[in-house]
Amino acid sequence: MLKDKVVLITGSSQGIGRAIALRFASLGSQIALNDIHAQEENLKSLKQEIEKQGVKVGYFLADVSKIEQTEKMAQDIQKEFGKLDVLVNNAGICKDKTFAKMTKEEWQQVIDVDLTGVFNCTKSSLPMLIQNQGKIINLSSVVGQRGNFGQTNYAAAKAGIIGLTKALAKEVGRFGVTVNAIAPGFIETQLTQNLPEELKTMVKKMTALGRFGKPEEIADLVTFLASDKANFITGAVINIDGGLSI
Repeated sequence: MLKDKVVLITGSSQGIGRAIALRFASLGSQIALNDIHAQEENLKSLKQEIEKQGVKVGYFLADVSKIEQTEKMAQDIQKEFGKLDVLVNNAGICKDKTFAKMTKEEWQQVIDVDLTGVFNCTKSSLPMLIQNQGKIINLSSVVGQRGNFGQTNYAAAKAGIIGLTKALAKEVGRFGVTVNAIAPGFIETQLTQNLPEELKTMVKKMTALGRFGKPEEIADLVTFLASDKANFITGAVINIDGGLSI
């Protein structure tokens, strides 16, 4: 069902975004990769890996916090692929610090990338998505639902994504476009590898399944929401956290 669908995954040079790109490619989708200039070598490497699967793939350098760059990216995707069927808003950063010590710059950087980035990419891509009754899948977080010590900026951004998802779903449903959010818990990525061992142990104890999730498990849910099997799901926030939030 996803064969030849054109999929844009933001922040796809590593981690969850990379896993999502590889999963779509394995299902025959055409892949538009995205990340910032500093990640170009990783994007090149991933592009080569995907090309081995015999699907069309391109990469687009853009800072999602800057709408002029996301608009250019959308135009370039239109030129290269001729359409866009699925947008996965995955790009995000962390600048963790307690609220008392957090600078305005650290607050703004996270809001700009993690929340405004979703607005920018969706705004730039929406005409193409409406044309194809497309799917928008936004990566939120359990932190946006529960909060987390030292992450007021990240929690605010991820909570904002949930509100954006629900409101936009009501607006674009009449065009046949679905908008859903995923709220991952702790996933095995470079980010969580650097956490102190005692924190990892504590999180696993709080998680019903007693482990961290795998990026591929997030990718499975994303591809389901992008498929025709999820045509009647919109405005949903699906937790994929091993039971951390219960």
